[in-house]
Parts: sequence; C-alpha cells; structure tokens
Amino acid sequence: MRLLLALAFSAAALPALAHTGHGTEGFAAGLAHPFGGLDHLLAMVAVGAWAGIVGRQRRWMWPVAFVSAMAIGAGLGLAGLALPAMEMLIALSVVVLGVALALNWQAATLVGASAIAAAGLAHGFAHGAEAPVDGAAAYMAGFLVATALLHGIGLAIGQARLPVPVMRAAGIAMALAGIAIVAGLA
Repeated sequence: MRLLLALAFSAAALPALAHTGHGTEGFAAGLAHPFGGLDHLLAMVAVGAWAGIVGRQRRWMWPVAFVSAMAIGAGLGLAGLALPAMEMLIALSVVVLGVALALNWQAATLVGASAIAAAGLAHGFAHGAEAPVDGAAAYMAGFLVATALLHGIGLAIGQARLPVPVMRAAGIAMALAGIAIVAGLA
C-alpha cells in the first residue's frame, strides 16, 4: 500500500500536460504516445481492468466504447474544433476510473460505457489536436492500437481476480495520481 501511495504522489513530479513537446510523425509516434503520459497509461489500463472485473459483455463493450469515442475525438481535434478544459477532463478521467476500481463499482453496462466513452473522447481529442495534418492517419492508427493493447493489459489484470484489497489499493493510487495531475493543472 505504501508503494502504491508513493507512486501516486510521485505522479505530481511528472509533466501534467502529456500533449505537448513530443513527436507526432507516423505510426510509431502514435503507438508510443499512450505509454509516455501517465494520464493516458493509467486511464487506458483502468478501462480494461474495470471491464475485466465487472465482466460479462462489459469486457469487450467498454474498451470498444473508449476506442470508438477516442477515434471520434481524434477526428474532432484534427478538424480544429475546441474542447475547453481538455487536459482537466483527461486528468479527471484518471480520478473517476481510479475511484471506480477502488469501489469495485458494478456499473450498468450503458452507464459504464457512457463514462468510458466520455473519457475516450477527451483522450482522443488531445491526440487529434496534436496530430500532423499530413500523416494523421498513421499517427492515429498507432495510438488506437496502443490503446487497445493497454486495454488488453488492463483486462488481463482485471480477469486475474486479484484480491479485492489489491485492486482497491491500485484504484486509490490511480485516483491519487489523477488528483496530483489535476492539482498540477490548477
């Protein structure tokens, strides 16, 4: 538990804005991006873990909702539309997903899918807004594949049926990391 809390608090030392100052050229850059920002990494693994814990059709429906909304958000960002407080929405998605894990929230399928899709839309918007106009398709394909991989990792964690206190601690650590990211944005 101490290690998880230490990791959560150390997140405050990481860059809060994971969407500037990195390469956006091609598939490899898109594939690498979700692994380079704590907000993306935590949110995407959490979606899979939460879906794996809750089970049934949510195991595939929730990750699909995230990736689909992410693709739509990326298109909107690429089109140059504005999403106010995008970074704050992304950080808050980490908090919400962490709390869902910590509470072992057995959300109804559509309720969970809606919350997850909202997070996916914000994350995708950030990716699309930074994508190069030339080569955007390759970059976007890369981050969509990476997202699916991270969801798969989370699903494996969720389906491993780790003890509830372990998942609760992981969810708390994630929520605290999200709070640290939010505090860095304020």
